[in-house]
Amino acid sequence: MGAVKKPDCDCGAACPEGQCDPGRLQMMPLYKATDTDQPCCGAPAGPPAGMDERPGYAICRFVDGFISTPAGKVPRIKTALARPDHLGTLGARMGFARKDYKVAPGLYAVGDPDGDSPVLVTANYKLSFDHLRRHLFGMNTWILVLDTCGINVWCAAGKGTFGTGEVVDRVQAVRLDKVVNHRRLILPQLGAPGVSASMVRRASGFEVIWGPVRAQDLPLFLQAGYKADGAMRCVTFSMKERMVLVPVEFYLVGKPILWMCAAIFILSGLGRHLFSISAAVERGWIAGVVSAVGIVVGCAAVPLLLPWIPGRAFALKGGLLGLVASAGVVIAMSSGTHMRLWPAVALVLFATAVSSYIAMNFTGTTPFTSPSGVEKEMRVAIPIQLSAVVAAAGIWVGAAF
Repeated sequence: MGAVKKPDCDCGAACPEGQCDPGRLQMMPLYKATDTDQPCCGAPAGPPAGMDERPGYAICRFVDGFISTPAGKVPRIKTALARPDHLGTLGARMGFARKDYKVAPGLYAVGDPDGDSPVLVTANYKLSFDHLRRHLFGMNTWILVLDTCGINVWCAAGKGTFGTGEVVDRVQAVRLDKVVNHRRLILPQLGAPGVSASMVRRASGFEVIWGPVRAQDLPLFLQAGYKADGAMRCVTFSMKERMVLVPVEFYLVGKPILWMCAAIFILSGLGRHLFSISAAVERGWIAGVVSAVGIVVGCAAVPLLLPWIPGRAFALKGGLLGLVASAGVVIAMSSGTHMRLWPAVALVLFATAVSSYIAMNFTGTTPFTSPSGVEKEMRVAIPIQLSAVVAAAGIWVGAAF
């Protein structure tokens, strides 16, 4: 066998001289003049581990070969989700490695698309990517994945990463004009806040067509000639959609809970004798139980009962429900612990502030609010919540003297 060198061939691998392996070529995620520094998923893979990898490139489980286009080879992806996809979804829903759950931006193929096939645009958050591809079974389409830093379409549109500039840059990077004969891009409706359709057309020559809110409506939308009915344009926030968000809320409060428990233990031990471990344990567990009620109310009860809680502001909804729940628990516990009035007031005040603060996390996931409305609510609510926490701590410590 001859000396190894990097040949002038399309496979991009270090093949033995004069022996470019066509089989190896078909395994490479090759983006000519596009995303040559990006793997099919996540960060560069490092040194090659086998015949399905090369330095900086990794073949993902959702890639099912490659198809040739005038702009180079494009990965063909599967529409059926495998076990790793479901496990990844579960992990993202729970909040684990959520910021790194993404695919490489670029052009992907579903089925056997040609120059007349539609181009669907989405974010490189893998949860969004998976949700789109699983509804494209039996279809022949292109998927243009934007670099949104692993953020979903709606949030990325608000942050600017799913924006006009990224759409134009990605169209040019993948040389989309060489791949398709038409000049149409189908963008998700929830990406509209970040994209100017007129500017995209002027800069890239591609027309923006706003698709339906939900990916599951795409087949009917395409069959109807890119027309959406009222139901396809309606943004919902059903109980199922609300409860999906609960696990990640519990994950987000994980670290703050540890600090809160430490603070409760220390404050509960302060008293006439400066600090008492027995008092810290005796009073701390009571405070911990009531605080846990505030956390559960903010993370789970508020989204579950959202439409039926009075008020419009999420901080108010969380505060009202936290007040009722914590007061009920304190009253129930007072008969067995002989709790005095002021310590009970402190616990209810603290739990109410906690549930109110956590409930505000849902303002960015609902169709009920706007960015300006969220900012206004936070400017008003956070000082009140902070004052309630400080007052509760003062009353709790003062009651021990």
